[in-house]
Amino acid sequence: MPEEIAPNWFRMRIPLPDTPLKELNSYLITGNERNLLIDTGLNRPECLQAMQCELQELKVDLSKTDLFITHLHADHLGLASRLACTGRRVYLNSFDADIVRNWVGFDPMLEYAQACGFPAEQLRTALDRHPGFKFRSEQVPETTPLTEDAVLTCAGYHLHCLHTPGHTPGHLCLYEPGRKILVSGDHILGDITPNIQCWSNEQNPLQDYLASLDKLAGFEVEQVLPGHRELLRDIRTRIRQLQKHHAQRLDEVLDCLARNEATPYQVAAAMTWDLDCDSWDDFPVTQQWFATGEAVAHLRFLEEKGQVKRSENDNLFFFSLA
Repeated sequence: MPEEIAPNWFRMRIPLPDTPLKELNSYLITGNERNLLIDTGLNRPECLQAMQCELQELKVDLSKTDLFITHLHADHLGLASRLACTGRRVYLNSFDADIVRNWVGFDPMLEYAQACGFPAEQLRTALDRHPGFKFRSEQVPETTPLTEDAVLTCAGYHLHCLHTPGHTPGHLCLYEPGRKILVSGDHILGDITPNIQCWSNEQNPLQDYLASLDKLAGFEVEQVLPGHRELLRDIRTRIRQLQKHHAQRLDEVLDCLARNEATPYQVAAAMTWDLDCDSWDDFPVTQQWFATGEAVAHLRFLEEKGQVKRSENDNLFFFSLA
C-alpha cells in the first residue's frame, strides 16, 4: 500500500527477497502532466509485481512517468528497463552513467579482490550469488545524465541534485528546499550503515563519503527519505553517528595491523560485523565480499593519510602500519 509522505509524494516498499536489506524505498511524485519515480528495485519478478501493484493503486500512467535513479546499484536501477516507456526520461548521474556505458565486466574487480587475499576458488561463487550481478538490468536504458545543481521539477516540487560520492562515484541525493526534504538514496540510512567498498588503487571512496556527509550537514532538512528501512528526521545526529562509526572502524583496522601485517581479506576477517554468525568462516560468501570491499576502503583511506603502507608479495597486497 503506497504511503503518502507529502502532498502527491508517496513511498512504495519494494521487496528485495533473500537480501539483508529486505526492501527498497521507491518514491513516486505524481503531477498533472508528468510523474517522477525515484529508484526501482532488483530485476526480478517479485520486485516487478510489487511495483506494478503499487503503481496501479495510484493509477499511474507509466507513459507519463520519468525515472530518477540515485545510483547504479541493481536494487535501484535493476527494473528501469522494464518500467521505461517511449517518451519518458531515465535520469542517472553522469559518473555512474559513464561506468554503465563503458562497463568492461567484473574481471578487473575479481583480479583486484584476488590480490586482496580473497580466496580464488570462492571468487566466482561470490559473484554468482551477488544480487547486484544476479538481478541486474537485462539492458540498461538510455539515460539522461545529471550533475550537481541540476533541478527537476514535478508537482510544484523543485528537486535539487546534490553530488554525494562514496557509496558509488556519482551517487546523487535530491533536496527539496521548500519542504526541506532530502531523498538520501543509500548515502544516509537509518538503522544500518551504507556499504562503502573499494576495488581499485585509484579510488578513495571513504574519503569521498565522509566529505559528502560534511556537505549534507550544512543543509536544513526536516525529513530524510532513505533508500532502505525507515524514514529519518534528525539528519545531523545520524551524520554524527555515521562519522563515529567510520572513526571506530579505522581504529579497528589500525589495531589489527598493530599485531601483524595482513591482506585486506585478513583485515576484514578480524573486524567486527553485525551478522548472526559464530565466525568469519560462517559468513555467506557474498557477505565476505562486501566486508572485504569495506576493509579495502578503510585501508585506502589510511594509506592516503600515510598511516598505513602497502607491500606486494606473491601477487598479494599486504598492509602494515606506516
